[in-house]
Amino acid sequence: MPTQEQHTDSPALPPPPIPSIRRPFFERRSGRILLYSTAGAFTLFLAVFGFFYFRYERMIDRRLAAGPFADTVNLYTAPRMVEVGDPLTPEELVVRLRRGGYTTEPGNTIGWYRITGDVVAVFPGRDSFPGGEPGALHFANGRITRIVSLDDNTDRSQFLLEPQLIANLSPNREKRRLVGFSDIPPVLVDAVVSAEDKRFFHHSGFDIFRALKAAYIDVKTGRKQQGASTLTMQLARELWLDPEKNFHRKLSEILITIHLEFKLSKRQIFEDYANEVYLGRHGTYNIHGFGEACRAYFGKDISQLDIPEAALLAGMIQRPSSFNPYRYPDRARERRDVVLGLMRDNGYLTAAQYESAIATPVLVTPATAENTGMQYFTDLVNDELQRKLGEKERLTRYVYTTVDPDLQDAAQEAVNAGMTLVDAELHQGGDGRNPPQQPQVALIALDPHTGEIKALVGGRNYGASQLNHALAMRQPGSVFKPIVYAAALESAIEGGDDVFTPASTLKDEPTTFYFDSQAYRPANFRNHFMGTVTLRNALAHSLNNATVELAEEVGYSRVVAMARRFGLNGAIRPTPAVALGAYDAAPLEIARAYTVFANGGDRQEPAAIAMVRGQDGAVVYEHAGNPMPALDARVNYLMVSMLEDVLKYGTGASVRARGFLLPAAGKTGTSRDGWFAGFTSNLLCVVWVGFDDGRALNLEGARSALPIWTEFMKRAARVRPYGDVHGFAAPSGVVTVEVCGSDPDCANPHSEPFLDGTQPVARHREEYSDRTEEPPAEAAPPQATSGYSIVPLAAAPKTTADPPPGPPAEPATRLPPGDVAPNVRRSPPSDPPRKQ
Repeated sequence: MPTQEQHTDSPALPPPPIPSIRRPFFERRSGRILLYSTAGAFTLFLAVFGFFYFRYERMIDRRLAAGPFADTVNLYTAPRMVEVGDPLTPEELVVRLRRGGYTTEPGNTIGWYRITGDVVAVFPGRDSFPGGEPGALHFANGRITRIVSLDDNTDRSQFLLEPQLIANLSPNREKRRLVGFSDIPPVLVDAVVSAEDKRFFHHSGFDIFRALKAAYIDVKTGRKQQGASTLTMQLARELWLDPEKNFHRKLSEILITIHLEFKLSKRQIFEDYANEVYLGRHGTYNIHGFGEACRAYFGKDISQLDIPEAALLAGMIQRPSSFNPYRYPDRARERRDVVLGLMRDNGYLTAAQYESAIATPVLVTPATAENTGMQYFTDLVNDELQRKLGEKERLTRYVYTTVDPDLQDAAQEAVNAGMTLVDAELHQGGDGRNPPQQPQVALIALDPHTGEIKALVGGRNYGASQLNHALAMRQPGSVFKPIVYAAALESAIEGGDDVFTPASTLKDEPTTFYFDSQAYRPANFRNHFMGTVTLRNALAHSLNNATVELAEEVGYSRVVAMARRFGLNGAIRPTPAVALGAYDAAPLEIARAYTVFANGGDRQEPAAIAMVRGQDGAVVYEHAGNPMPALDARVNYLMVSMLEDVLKYGTGASVRARGFLLPAAGKTGTSRDGWFAGFTSNLLCVVWVGFDDGRALNLEGARSALPIWTEFMKRAARVRPYGDVHGFAAPSGVVTVEVCGSDPDCANPHSEPFLDGTQPVARHREEYSDRTEEPPAEAAPPQATSGYSIVPLAAAPKTTADPPPGPPAEPATRLPPGDVAPNVRRSPPSDPPRKQ
């Protein structure tokens, strides 16, 4: 039966709606636009990123291939030769080796060493000083007992030690001392990562957690006070980027950081960072790297750092000027203690180590103790590099200087001790005319046979004054007088009407000298005049009137010509003032001039550079001494014998009283300043003391410069080979004759050297003055001045030091034409320096 539904008419139901199909977003137009835009932007980003990345990659790889510090120049001292029996300990040798750049790593290109008990094996590297060989040095009781070559296992008597590194100089007056990662003590690594980047060894160049934390603190405090740069990012900035802060620099920093992390190991990155980080200024140099900072602030090698010192250096990284321990010791200590706390929190220090470290005061070496003289010497080397190498200077990598570090230390110590005495002299019982400012000083020591400068101090404090007083022009005073006497004695070579010998006589008495319509009366010290004196005694006692008389008789032009041959400057003129050293000369010029006396009559040019090598190790420049004949060897010997008497009984006699007893010769000098120039058979030293503004020192050379010279030479004598000196031997053509002097009984005859052919034919003038016979023609001597009347040595007053400065010369007065006065001579147109 059909159902009701079947019979019911009803409209048909519409079909169910077909659900719309929603297309994926990126198939729709808007999605495609976004997708293509994003892809385009990403592609553009990759293109830009790739462009800059590969650009920086090439730049970074080039610098890394050459070495990140390839534009620096290494300055070294002269090498040192040691011998079996020399006093030296293994510890002292290791210090010397490390100062030369040696480490314990066999791959070190300078060299490496190994310690086994009391034996130190030394292995020079490919970049070491030429001429070295591997060797083993054996020690016992503080001395070298044996030296064995490791090339052929045979004994050696000597061993050449590597030159010590003076400084690693970069453009913009940067100073650094390169170290390897293995040289850095772990305590310093711990301090640096605690203070700057504690996850350094675990992240890939970026510390996300630190960045987020820094951002949170900056937002919370409302100001930017937190840094998020990692050590790698800091290195990227320091080596390749400008200090300006902008978006471009930050992007560049990120790109360089990525490449550094990809290219270098963490140890390499830390090593480069340790050599580049800026750590303040010392003197006029910027200190870069922990190696140089250790020397500047603590006076020690980086391997010797302790915990408080490591924390102090790590703390300075944030703001080197603000935390400078010299200027702000309290701030530096506070920052150091913060770093110590971070080291403890990071597990690098125990509680006991932390408590001990924070209880330690901030101890830094005195600001002037880091061999200020070496900085003056470094400036001198830079000048010489530019002068001698010219365009080749850009090829320079290794500069081996002439300075001897032991003599340099001796020079600095002698200057410090001597200037303390000078200060005391000026402020104790003086005449009250000297203001409280400190006088300055210069000391130059050189090998007179090669011209190599072995020590140089150019002032008291390089940080306070960078003026190298060794190059400053000052009146030399009586240290010039030997040139006058040399010109006189040379008359025996040239011949003529007047021939001078050391025994020739002069008048030392009050005299008015007339020259160029000018007249004045120079005074001796204390107005003391000695009457008739020999040339020898006149020089020994530095008599002013006698010296001016001698210069007049010799001829001022001949004196100036002799000064030129001695290497003095062209400003010296042929006037009477030249006799007393009134024309300016630099201490280094005086040192050059005195090489003539110390080198048998040949002049040597002072040199600060021994050898220069380029990046590839090739020799770019090498110093070769070039002796220039200036004085006949026979005349030179006479001069040296006269200068020896200056130290025996003349104005320099206090050299002996102060304990320097080795064979030596020299001359004091007093103008407004104090001078002393002297030498042994293998070392020449010149000392100057005076004020920068030219004020009178009011201390003669024997009380200002001579004590410094003596102290230095005593210290130098303890350094091999400078203590191995000998007397001055007479060359062929010099004869020694006994002369009597004015004593008719000839009770005190003494020996006097002469050029063969100029000696007297009898011991006493009365014995030959009326002779009529002539000697053989080939031996006929020229007529010497004043016969050969000799003042006996016993008649000369004995002095142990220069007397104090006497009154100034009387002012010049103009004489009417043709006016003649008793004892009138021709002399200087200006006030001459006083005699010492």
